[in-house]
Amino acid sequence: MDPAGRARGQGATAGGLLLRAAAAAKGLREDLWGAAALPWRSLSRIPKREGLGEEDTAVAGHELPERGHVEMIEKLTFLNLHTSEKDKGGNTALHLAAKHGHSPAVQVLLAQWQDINEMNELNISSLQIATRNGHASLVNFLLSENVDLHQKVEPKESPLHLVVINNHITVVNSLLSAQHDIDILNQKQQTPLHVAADRGNVELVETLLKAGCDLKAVDKQGKTALAVASRSNHSLVVGMLIKAERYYAWREEHHESIRDPSTGFTLTFKQDHSLETRHIRTLLWDLAYHQLKANEWQRLARSWNFTDDQIRAIEEQWSGNESFREHGHRALLIWLHGTLMTQGDPAKQLYEELVHAGFPKLAEKTRHFKSKTDSNSKKCVVS
Repeated sequence: MDPAGRARGQGATAGGLLLRAAAAAKGLREDLWGAAALPWRSLSRIPKREGLGEEDTAVAGHELPERGHVEMIEKLTFLNLHTSEKDKGGNTALHLAAKHGHSPAVQVLLAQWQDINEMNELNISSLQIATRNGHASLVNFLLSENVDLHQKVEPKESPLHLVVINNHITVVNSLLSAQHDIDILNQKQQTPLHVAADRGNVELVETLLKAGCDLKAVDKQGKTALAVASRSNHSLVVGMLIKAERYYAWREEHHESIRDPSTGFTLTFKQDHSLETRHIRTLLWDLAYHQLKANEWQRLARSWNFTDDQIRAIEEQWSGNESFREHGHRALLIWLHGTLMTQGDPAKQLYEELVHAGFPKLAEKTRHFKSKTDSNSKKCVVS
């Protein structure tokens, strides 16, 4: 045989071995997986399969990425034996590698022939697959490769929606750092904040709020994230959203950047359990549960510029004849958050604003209560 023919024959033999190895997915998958970890010459020991068709070859090209066999993938690409075939779901090898979080396999595939932004038949990209499954390191790699965050198609959910739905907080931070559109809409015209609020996920809501998302965005039903959280009875999230609405409204009124907090306090919208505010929180609890009468907390809230929507959202959780006490307490804690964030003196402001709202007797009672708690605190310290 002439040298050229011999070369062609050897190439065909090598190709046949690789294709047979890959096609072992039909019944000899264990042989293939074992061979992936062995030297190149070990491929010759993989049992041959008869009657391999195009479907077998297509399946083969996906078994390796799905299992993350980088060495075998590299050998296939070295001999130019890779395949751009798709499985029944329209997934390429890249999609399957992304599904299982095989970062090294994805790197090899992208370096050789795969399009990083290619969609499967459901218009889902490898980035969306990786985010949905919470593969943080793979997401970071794809982001470093300039993957398209906002592809011009109509996916069911954006990468940010997917990580919020599946509660992958680390990946949320990665996407936001890569400038993913924080207010992107899904097919229901919901922002990621709508989705997090509907699920009552405090950590994700906190992350999105601190990133400065749009609190006024409405979904197809005309509901804001606050209305969604209220409807779903997530009282903690309702409180967080009202705090954020009031805080960012204050910043806007004072012409300060939403993403550049200037107060000395750490920005948070979660419940306050700090020792520094324990005394004022005790005072507010006493005011709500022992001093304020039914409907008086709403009067006080309106004097603090709570909106009707915010008052309704507070009232929607808890019911019954005594529910006004809980509602009032929650409103007072929301007011406290705003006072602290704007560097006010809570006790002094509370006294002045109770007088201004027409509650002078309550103002004096809060002053006496504060003096009493301050005195008890000093006694405890001395003892």
